[in-house]
Amino acid sequence: MEAQDYLPLTETSFFILLSLATTPKHGYGIIKDVELMSTGRVVLAAGTLYTALRRMLEDGWIERLEDENPNQESRERKLYMLSDFGHQIFQLETKRLQSMLHLTRTRLNERQ
Repeated sequence: MEAQDYLPLTETSFFILLSLATTPKHGYGIIKDVELMSTGRVVLAAGTLYTALRRMLEDGWIERLEDENPNQESRERKLYMLSDFGHQIFQLETKRLQSMLHLTRTRLNERQ
């Protein structure tokens, strides 16, 4: 499949990709980041997150990394980061949303 075949993204998928757009994160870090970015509107349950991450791994959107600085508490945890394909999907979705926002603003300005 090509990147545009995955659009539009669900809100959950969009926020997960946005969370991983700048730095790799552990699952718990993604959950907290999504909650912060959405000002508490989107709260991911662990099962929801890990189901989405598994699908994104299988589809090649993200990659799993070994934590280079494990401590006793995070020894088993994995870091996730966007793959090149995931970046491509995220960029296409961002452009799609920007286009919709531009159209909305243009249409609403016509009515004034």
